[in-house]
Amino acid sequence: MAQIFSEEYFMKKALDEAKKAFEKGEVPVGCVVVCQNKIVARCHNLTQTLNDVTAHAEMQAITAASDLLGGKYLPGCTLYVTLEPCVMCAGALAWAQIGRLVYGASDEKRGYSLYSDSIMHPKTEILSGIMENECSGLLKLFFAARRN
Repeated sequence: MAQIFSEEYFMKKALDEAKKAFEKGEVPVGCVVVCQNKIVARCHNLTQTLNDVTAHAEMQAITAASDLLGGKYLPGCTLYVTLEPCVMCAGALAWAQIGRLVYGASDEKRGYSLYSDSIMHPKTEILSGIMENECSGLLKLFFAARRN
C-alpha cells in the first residue's frame, strides 16, 4: 500500500531547499514538485548564483519536473513552495497547468495574488499557509542579516 504523506511533510522538504538557498546567500525560497506522492524535483532560488533574474525556485522546478516526466504540462503534480509565487512564476505555473499549488508564506510585496488570482490556471487548486511561521521566519532572518 502506498504511503500517504502530509502537506507538512512536503513543505519541510521545500524548507530544506530554502535553507540551501540561505546558505548560498540567495533569497531563501525553496520548492519541491510532487507527482504520485513522489518528489520529482527539488529546487531553490539561484538568481545570484546564475546571475539570472528568472532563476526562481519555481522556474527551476518546472523545468526539472518537465524534463523528468517527459512533458511540458504538470496537471497531475503539486508544487510546494515556501513563499507565494511572484507574477512571473505564477504565469509559468499556469502555462505548465500545475494541478496544485501549496505555499507557506504570503508575499505581501510581490506575490501574484496582489495583482490577480486569475493568473493561475483555472483548474489549479491552491492552498496557502502551510508552515507559514517557519517559512516566513527563514525569510525574516535572511533579510534582517542583510540589513545589518
